[in-house]
Amino acid sequence: MEIGLSSASFYPKVNTENSIALMKKLGFNIGELFLNSPSEYDEDFIKLLLEEKDKNSFKVNSIHGFSSSFEPFLFDSYKRRREDMFIYFKKICKAAKLLGAECYTFHGMRRQDLSFVDHKFIVEIYNKLVYTAMEEGIKLCQENVSWCMSADVKFLKMIKEECQYPLYFTFDIKQSYKAKVEPEEYIDIMDSRIMNFHINDRDEKNLCLLPGKGNVTYRNLFNKLNEKGYSGSGIIEVYSNNYLNYDELIDAKKFLIGFL
Repeated sequence: MEIGLSSASFYPKVNTENSIALMKKLGFNIGELFLNSPSEYDEDFIKLLLEEKDKNSFKVNSIHGFSSSFEPFLFDSYKRRREDMFIYFKKICKAAKLLGAECYTFHGMRRQDLSFVDHKFIVEIYNKLVYTAMEEGIKLCQENVSWCMSADVKFLKMIKEECQYPLYFTFDIKQSYKAKVEPEEYIDIMDSRIMNFHINDRDEKNLCLLPGKGNVTYRNLFNKLNEKGYSGSGIIEVYSNNYLNYDELIDAKKFLIGFL
């Protein structure tokens, strides 16, 4: 497993186009790019990111969109709204392909009572999304997110089993604790379909910390992922207020390497 970094860890202090050179400078050769506004989905902007990627010999592992602005509405009951949001979805899939990414980290629907969800309708939407990503050679990776339907392990099981095409997953440690679900429970549901791994830490007072600053039992998590055959990267993803200086990001990487 190679330890990488998410550009989301710099938000909102560093523009996306400047994040690749910064990650490389800090000793990271791989990472996830967070596209922070709709204009950053445009092909001209993606070509700028591609130049930065090539110039810095950096590998883009995955792409993450400004998800709250459109992904929940891909499942809206109003067809025209769904179709308009699908334009953004396709742009991100194309961006991922241009940048050589393997995964699109996806949030999806806002959380609601699973008993009120139209299962057939939801699965049809997922089939469309997964197939569209596949056409670009991208794996759609549903992330477990506390404020989304994906916080519910029963929902994850449903879409995994009922989708016509293979749906993959991004597992995020902090989001499991925010949802009050043990990380191992998500890993068991996602199983061998985990393609991306967001690493962070936490303690009794803080839901997100840099790795090594809290009480997450990484050895147990890494062993669990190994049991599932996970061979992807480990992407440090925290908030910019979780550290005071960039040296702390470097130290977090060194800490995690000790578990590999």
